Amino acid sequence: MFNWAKQKLADVAGTQEPIYGPTAIRTVAEEAKETSHTELTRDDLKWKAMDSTSVETQSFYLMSDDGKHLALAQVIYSNVAGIHTTVQFNSKIFYLDGSKPHLWCSTQLSNHGFSEDKASFYADDCALDLSEDGTNYTIKSLNDQRSIVNLKITRKAPGFVAGKTGNTLYGTDLENPWGSMRHAFWPRCAAEGTITTPDGPIDFTGKAFYSFALQGMKPHHAAARWTFADFQTPTYSAVLMQFVTPPSYGTTTVTIGGIAKDGEIIIGGVDSTVAHTRTKTDSESEWPEPEAIKFTWSGKTKDGKAVEAVIEGDLGQRLDRVDVMAEVPAFVKRIVAGAAGTKPYIYQYSPQEKKLTLKLKIGDEEISEEGQLFSEATFISEAKLTRFISFQLSRTFARRGGVKFISGTIYDDIREILVARLKLIIYDCIQYAEYRKAKTITVQDVLFTVRRFGQPLYGFDPGTNTESSPTKKR
Repeated sequence: MFNWAKQKLADVAGTQEPIYGPTAIRTVAEEAKETSHTELTRDDLKWKAMDSTSVETQSFYLMSDDGKHLALAQVIYSNVAGIHTTVQFNSKIFYLDGSKPHLWCSTQLSNHGFSEDKASFYADDCALDLSEDGTNYTIKSLNDQRSIVNLKITRKAPGFVAGKTGNTLYGTDLENPWGSMRHAFWPRCAAEGTITTPDGPIDFTGKAFYSFALQGMKPHHAAARWTFADFQTPTYSAVLMQFVTPPSYGTTTVTIGGIAKDGEIIIGGVDSTVAHTRTKTDSESEWPEPEAIKFTWSGKTKDGKAVEAVIEGDLGQRLDRVDVMAEVPAFVKRIVAGAAGTKPYIYQYSPQEKKLTLKLKIGDEEISEEGQLFSEATFISEAKLTRFISFQLSRTFARRGGVKFISGTIYDDIREILVARLKLIIYDCIQYAEYRKAKTITVQDVLFTVRRFGQPLYGFDPGTNTESSPTKKR
């Protein structure tokens, strides 16, 4: 478990970036001014497997025709600083009638690799194969006996990226960007096959949506919030992905969306919106959990007809709330939240009691069709979280360490030093607890670590004899 914690800390922890502002990002909306969207070829679906910090994800969202189940099958390829690569296979089954708890399985894969053309992925007991004609994927996983995956996803409409390449670029020199974000979608697919649980196989014949995402930088630097929608009706599919950058990049909003039917992309591009029309404060996370939502799409068909679409209404009881840091020890979790400004939670919804309706207008034709929504709202960080290491706290911390005066002009430097030091303490605590084969981190672990560093921190005296007086601290 501590190995997993170290991986998550490597993925999530890190200092907040300076405020570069909106000039340090070129969103895909710039490309979309000339070309609203571009249909995908097989080459567009090749894994990039970057040799720098990045997260590459291929995700398949399934809706069974019987209306009883939703599911996710996903491969995540993560690279930390070009030093360490991990690959995870995730699956999740939602029992929409509430008869059973949701089944979440996540396995780190071994001996991973790619086909020669990088269109398919393989690992021990896991395969994600793209067909030669680029129209379907087969997904097989035997890594977890609770969730044996055997699925085929077939594209029923063209895939697309917004603009020409789908890329949003980050950096002060956008001709040589230091980061990127890209999403490619198959909005309308047919699913067949099963996921076998201890209770037997579940038939996932039905509809599906495929998303291929590449974050070519630290994920929490690329985006602070996400909203995702996958809406499937008998005739249409409406999909949307929106992210909002941290203040480092001007709190810039980027939205990619599209509407498809069998054989055709009706519209695709960046002219979509998301509004959480009613929220409540989640007492556990303090995030504004959405209760009602409104999605819109607009654009023009290939023959120039204006298109407007909207889905709005109550989200109903949430399917799940995912605390991304749930498996990290409580002490580490608090430090990471304070040091990195991150507090990632995912809220998942699929209204059942009152189904939502796609209201679509194509030229003069108006269409309304009820369907199934799966939506996620993800909160990672926001500016207010910097209060954990504010100027006043930096002053207090520095004085406890023996500094009598701290200038406001070096606030950013002090914060960087504090965060870097906290990261060292976190890693050291984990390693010490792992050495002891412990499942928790204690205050004594922290004191032992700080004492090894030889300097006081936040009132912990490294000279304290923790063995004879475990509670004695200055």
